[in-house]
Amino acid sequence: MSNKGCCVSLAQCFFDYYTAKILVIRSRKVGTLNRFTQALVIAYVIGYVCVWKKGYQDTDTILSSVTTKVKGIALTNTTELGERIWDVADYIIPPQVVRRYDEEEEDGSFFVLTNMIITPNQTQSKCAEIPISTSRCNTHRDCRRGFNDARGNGVQTGRCVPFSDKEKTCEVLAWCPIERTGEPPDPPLLADAENFTVLIKNSIRYPKFNFNKRNILPDINSTYLSECVFSRETDPNCPIFRLKDIAEEAQEDFQTMAVHGGVMGVQIRWDCDLDMPESWCVPRYTFRRLDNKDPDNNVAPGYNFRFAKYYKDSDGKEVRTLIKGYGIRFDVMVFGEAGKFNIVPTLLNIGAGLALLGLVTVICDWIVLTFMKRKQHYIGQKYTYVDDYGLLADEEET
Repeated sequence: MSNKGCCVSLAQCFFDYYTAKILVIRSRKVGTLNRFTQALVIAYVIGYVCVWKKGYQDTDTILSSVTTKVKGIALTNTTELGERIWDVADYIIPPQVVRRYDEEEEDGSFFVLTNMIITPNQTQSKCAEIPISTSRCNTHRDCRRGFNDARGNGVQTGRCVPFSDKEKTCEVLAWCPIERTGEPPDPPLLADAENFTVLIKNSIRYPKFNFNKRNILPDINSTYLSECVFSRETDPNCPIFRLKDIAEEAQEDFQTMAVHGGVMGVQIRWDCDLDMPESWCVPRYTFRRLDNKDPDNNVAPGYNFRFAKYYKDSDGKEVRTLIKGYGIRFDVMVFGEAGKFNIVPTLLNIGAGLALLGLVTVICDWIVLTFMKRKQHYIGQKYTYVDDYGLLADEEET
């Protein structure tokens, strides 16, 4: 085609005008397909977008604060400590926080001591290091004065001394006797921890809607709060939880978990429809274990850390009791979303629904003009070309 012909064709396309033509196809197949597709679109817009997803609402994300308070008493009787009562000041041990009995933890997490390995009466002195690759020796020459290993317990003095009847190790300046090693006691020393309770106070806010609420609901009074314990069936709104119940809700055995410790998650979900009465906005509690308990990957299981209790003996010498504490850390996590009617998302979703209805015609046209037996007939009826240039030329000749 010559350049002149191409220019004419492009000019003709530029001045073409397309207008809709209504073609009524009296066909049960096509009519059924059309109505069925329209019904699907309407069901999606009304049922899923508007009703299920509440597309007529504006939404806001949650702001939250959490405080916790644990209560309970445990009795232990060990060779190192004898008979002893443990209260909340003893077994709630965040390493960075010192708490009184009536203080509250502010970060939404708390740790409960359930088991321990105790090394009593340690003093700053010299003793044999535990057998590790850098401490085993046969003579003094094998030990380096001033050397310390991060896996060890002190600084080497340069002497090789007996660790046991069969083995020698380098002497170290450290807290002696060296910490006891091995597996923690089973059953756990603080087995009574399963009966401890925790009060979780959670305040939430949806700033876009100026909505505030807390999990101690308005109908809860002091008398009820002093007696209730959370139960999925009888007291689902009580904010006081027994630790054993938390573990059981997560399909865990508390006593088994207490031996090596672990991490539990307390999830509080606030999903609120603010078009409904405020009393309908209540927290939902769920519980799950967060740390890995895979029996095939049992290296360094559970949760533990070390702490010490210091005192002075009758001679004024500093002495400490070292405790390797095992326990369960509880992390309180708050989730939620609130929705309230707003005309803007309503109109947006209605407009999207109308646009989807327009697609029904496109889908039906494509099926009719592609797959129907009489598609050529339908094509001839749907598209009609009117050449306005030819009509003008005939009128000029006449």
